[in-house]
Amino acid sequence: MGIVAQPLRIPALPHSPPGHDLPVPTDDARRHSDRLSETIRDEIAAAGGWIGFARFMELALYAPGLGYYVAGATKLGGDGDFVTAPEISPLFGRTLARQIAELIQRTGGEVLELGAGSGTMAADVLGELQSMERLPRRYLILETSPQLAQRQQRMLRQRHPALMDRIEWIRALPADFDGVIVANEVLDALPVHLVAWRKNGLFERGVSWQDGFVWSERPLEPGTLRSAAEAIGAEADYVSEIALLTPALVRSLSAALRKGALLLVDYGFGRREYYHPQRSLGTLMCHYRHRAHVDAFFLPGLQDLTAHVDFTAIAEAGIDSGLDLLGYTTQAQFLVNSGITALLEEHSTDAATSRFALTAGVQKLLSPAEMGELFKVIALGRGIDGPLLGFTSGDKSRLL
Repeated sequence: MGIVAQPLRIPALPHSPPGHDLPVPTDDARRHSDRLSETIRDEIAAAGGWIGFARFMELALYAPGLGYYVAGATKLGGDGDFVTAPEISPLFGRTLARQIAELIQRTGGEVLELGAGSGTMAADVLGELQSMERLPRRYLILETSPQLAQRQQRMLRQRHPALMDRIEWIRALPADFDGVIVANEVLDALPVHLVAWRKNGLFERGVSWQDGFVWSERPLEPGTLRSAAEAIGAEADYVSEIALLTPALVRSLSAALRKGALLLVDYGFGRREYYHPQRSLGTLMCHYRHRAHVDAFFLPGLQDLTAHVDFTAIAEAGIDSGLDLLGYTTQAQFLVNSGITALLEEHSTDAATSRFALTAGVQKLLSPAEMGELFKVIALGRGIDGPLLGFTSGDKSRLL
């Protein structure tokens, strides 16, 4: 395994909440976190006192029965830890459906959503596709969280009982798929490696135990991760993420896609912006009860861990797998191209407050100060000719 460096205690970053000024968990929630912490601690001991951060993040989010995304706590919405675009405005899913409808028409295929969250986006997309008379034969949902799958089923059964025969939950990618594979805020939750560029070489940042979890670095050994770090070529002292699982997922999706497109929405940058010299602490963030902070070791299993997406890596993985880059742009530009402003104008209601809320939600989706610029949309496809609706203006593929 190589030489394990002595644990390096990293002081709290300046914007970390002083004294963990965060909501206090219930006793049951804390016991749940303690059980997961013990599981991670046992793995660290079995590995000789150190595990890479990617493994820590994997356990914190996906450990069977205990990880953040597979246990029973509410994640999304007002009672959870964060709110995604579909919860902010129903027009997000309805607008996305306009692009999906175009692709369904071109491929004659189906829709596969990865990680459907609360089910809100699926419900909005299906409702809009129904109104456009463009419903696919099947709407597949690949969901790893049993708790979220149950929530999605309740949501969709309530909103679209007549469409339930078209909706199918699956646990693995289909071998051959025609149509649209869509993912909103899925890639940011894939485990990432942390790499430190130091004056004396490259190191992988990992986790040890010293009366609690502590950061620890070890020399980065030859292999895929080191090659990726060397290609980035950051100057010391610099710490950032390298996501090996994200391009691996894109390659798996590419292998499954016979004809159609991947439509991926998330927050992130092209590689040059991602590894900008001024972004020397990386992009790793934690979300707990609608507070964002940087302590990755705070209550494992009760908080979300995320990293921004390197969209250049996504494009490269898709192209290397035989897909065409069909477009890359900001969320704001994609939604405007796909008709969100027209949908907002078409919306009529007697309740002025509802109209105000709808407008405010769209503003959050489009504003550069909110989600409009940070969130990006990328499309990769096979057998798709011509420009796509969502990228007819403002394509930024040159920035990848």
